[in-house]
Amino acid sequence: ETGSEDIDILPNGLAFISSGLKYPGVKSLAPDKPGEIFLMDLKEDSPRAVELRISRGFDLASFNPHGISTYVD
Repeated sequence: ETGSEDIDILPNGLAFISSGLKYPGVKSLAPDKPGEIFLMDLKEDSPRAVELRISRGFDLASFNPHGISTYVD
């Protein structure tokens, strides 16, 4: 609903999407909603973004993702 900020696509077709960036001076469509990370399998016939659950103990209220990158070993 609030759009994505960045996307990183792995060689296997999995896409990680950051969403929910709040930037000073820019209107936010969901100012009280924390940021999110989504996963999408682009090799599926009808890909859809699925929100990833973030571990307990993480300060989700202040999560404001700006960009995303992955490291493949």
